[in-house]
Amino acid sequence: MEVNAKVSFVRITPRKMGLIADEIRGKSVNQALNYLKFMPRKRTAGVLTTLLKSAVANADQKGTVDVDTLFVKTLLVGVGPTLKRFRPRAKGSAFRILKRTSHISVTLAER
Repeated sequence: MEVNAKVSFVRITPRKMGLIADEIRGKSVNQALNYLKFMPRKRTAGVLTTLLKSAVANADQKGTVDVDTLFVKTLLVGVGPTLKRFRPRAKGSAFRILKRTSHISVTLAER
């Protein structure tokens, strides 16, 4: 039995999210949550922690799944829309700043 959860339009770049997602992919849910608890990137880890807890709650809601045997089967980080902003520079010119967003989806399965 597989359960899913996803979050969209997170204002963290996909590259930063992907670095942490690579670390917890394939681990059990308890190991992944412990790993995220002690990560130095608190904001990124907080988003992934909330997403994992949501997926576990979805599994618990179905009722046929033992929550203790779940592991992270897939964790995909995709590119969301980019917010474009401008900063003033010398001689009346402007530089473009790209504020990137992410879409994240997780699939948990039983071992």
